[in-house]
Amino acid sequence: MEMDVEIWSDIACPWCYIGKRRFEDALARFEHRDEVNVRWRSFELEPDAPAAIEGERVQRLADKYGMTVERARELEAGLAETAAGEGLGFRFDLIRGGNSFEGHRLVHLAAAHGLQDAMKERLLRAYFGEGRLLSDHETLTALGREVGLPEEEIRTTLAGEAYAEEVRADEETAAGLGIGAVPTFVVDRTLGVSGAQPPEVLLAFLREGFERGAAVEVAAEGEAGGPEGS
Repeated sequence: MEMDVEIWSDIACPWCYIGKRRFEDALARFEHRDEVNVRWRSFELEPDAPAAIEGERVQRLADKYGMTVERARELEAGLAETAAGEGLGFRFDLIRGGNSFEGHRLVHLAAAHGLQDAMKERLLRAYFGEGRLLSDHETLTALGREVGLPEEEIRTTLAGEAYAEEVRADEETAAGLGIGAVPTFVVDRTLGVSGAQPPEVLLAFLREGFERGAAVEVAAEGEAGGPEGS
């Protein structure tokens, strides 16, 4: 029995990167991991953001949440420590904020080549660890090449509107499912959990999703065989 897991997340979301690592940990321990199909779905935390956000990041954070700059720095330091516990190197001093729509289009292109997870991982590392601007087409082209995407196809995609509808469709589906925070993990469009949950919670989530699917499959087989055996 195959199980579909869709993960709505944003490239510019620190908890999404942490959640990706924790999900990978859970999946590695899941007894039916070879039967799981993982699909990354697009979600923009700031869909109206400009291509490049000017100003000091920590000041924007303080203004957004009504806190002091000192408190904002403390929160970022704590988040960086949490990320380090997952083997991730967050460099908030390097991060260049901006619109993530183009990056999401590139992830969809990568999916068409069977490289979606690799592309998602590379973009997250570039954003949180290398200070790369992920709205810049030259940057995206270089990152796409690194994971094995054809350069000409990347440039053609970014120069036009390819996969824009797919990104918007993901976001519309998220709205329809009531997803307002990321990361959100959904099994077979029937069971979901939000947040960068501990691996143990995500493992229990995977097991529950699989058991539900197996129960439905057994019930369907029973219904199909019922009339014949009556």
